[in-house]
Amino acid sequence: MSAPRPAGDLFSLEGRTAIVTGASAGLGARFATVLAQAGATVFAAARRADRLKELADSDARIHPVACDVAVEADRTRLIETALTTTGHIDILVNNAASSGETRAEDESPDAFTDVLGVNLTAPFHLARLTAEAPASGGRSIINVSSILGLVSAAPLGGASYSASKAGLIGLTRELAGQWGRSGTRVNALAPGWFRTEMTADLFADERSSRWVERNTLLHRGGDGHELDGALLFLASDASSYCTGQVLTVDGGWTAR
Repeated sequence: MSAPRPAGDLFSLEGRTAIVTGASAGLGARFATVLAQAGATVFAAARRADRLKELADSDARIHPVACDVAVEADRTRLIETALTTTGHIDILVNNAASSGETRAEDESPDAFTDVLGVNLTAPFHLARLTAEAPASGGRSIINVSSILGLVSAAPLGGASYSASKAGLIGLTRELAGQWGRSGTRVNALAPGWFRTEMTADLFADERSSRWVERNTLLHRGGDGHELDGALLFLASDASSYCTGQVLTVDGGWTAR
């Protein structure tokens, strides 16, 4: 193990290569920006190429890669693009997700399978490809789960979404156990109710917004920047002895 870094360098990502999926908007775009600002070369992946271009134009360290994580060939190409450019992959943020139907009775088995393909199968494949690639030092894989992988949020939520996010937590622990000897750390980030493109309707509705406030110990939803510290902690050497963990950032929702 290398010597400890000075405290001021703990969160530095200089020289690291990072991949962020679902990076065209919301938390994914924020994650890509934060990692780049910490010094990483970031490959931002999503289906909406125009949004990715806007993101890349904001920081030269961000490289856009049009990618549908539901497609195996696209996932492989994403990894190959990063390796061809920098020669190593140090950080993977599995953020891309599909929400599915809210009511279980409205969700067909095929639709359920499609959601799991994006939210669980794709992160597994990308994690495996990342673990097999060269790294410049310690490698960190961050699976973005959700509080809905920990508790029910009925009447909101969704069967496939909750199942996939709970499965992602189980996958995180298993991969951490299998890959720990190689120095690959695998952790999960479980956000609560954050204001994003996906939750815009929730927060726009007064009744739903009050429901979030009433059931969150801090009595409000989260803002994107309030995940910055958790992301940098898991991505950097600050968490060098942390693996197989679920870091929940939810304003106290799951502490009720």
